[in-house]
Amino acid sequence: MKPTSAPLTIDLPASLNEKIEAIRVAHALRTASEAIRMALAKFDLSGFRRDEEPRIQISVRIDSATRKQLKRIAKANDVSVGAIIRAALDAVPAKRRP
Repeated sequence: MKPTSAPLTIDLPASLNEKIEAIRVAHALRTASEAIRMALAKFDLSGFRRDEEPRIQISVRIDSATRKQLKRIAKANDVSVGAIIRAALDAVPAKRRP
């Protein structure tokens, strides 16, 4: 009996999607699904370790005008409000300039 498959939707950076296409072409695979199945078959799943920092949820208070602006910009750029806030925090120097 042939194994059954089911769709799986994942969120990837565009650069990784480009790599999937490069793998597909390099290995003469017909679909992105085949490229991902091949990668998973070769990957040591038991040795997987998370490589990004764990995230926490916090609640902050901001004025309604800023909140609306964040939501509008997030929608226009197809990102989360959290991504904008992370970018804003990253742009602030950790030490105050004299």
